[in-house]
Amino acid sequence: MTENRRATGERLESIAAALLTDNGYVIRERNYRQKSGEIDIIAVDGKWLVFVEVKYRRRGTVGAPEAAVDRRKQAHIYRTAQWYLKEHKIPFTHPCRFDVVSIGPGSVKLIRNAFGGM
Repeated sequence: MTENRRATGERLESIAAALLTDNGYVIRERNYRQKSGEIDIIAVDGKWLVFVEVKYRRRGTVGAPEAAVDRRKQAHIYRTAQWYLKEHKIPFTHPCRFDVVSIGPGSVKLIRNAFGGM
């Protein structure tokens, strides 16, 4: 029996959270949702508040998982991050960064500062 999408997503986000923790990040929140979208993981890495997108590809034939974080997806993450800052009364001048955890066949990769925005 195969996992459903939600169970697969939770399992992969747990793998990503463990990778982040192993790299010194402190997880603040998982699956933060707003009308503008969802952010898989929100963490702190030193002075940085980091918004993390987790991308997965079962097969390598479609391309790298991180390639799926296109401009449209980045815009959704950026808008959702703005909501998070506002909701938690964090100044917009606070250092923020957008990372991606790429999970593919036999690989898990952390891409720091994967795209700009804030």
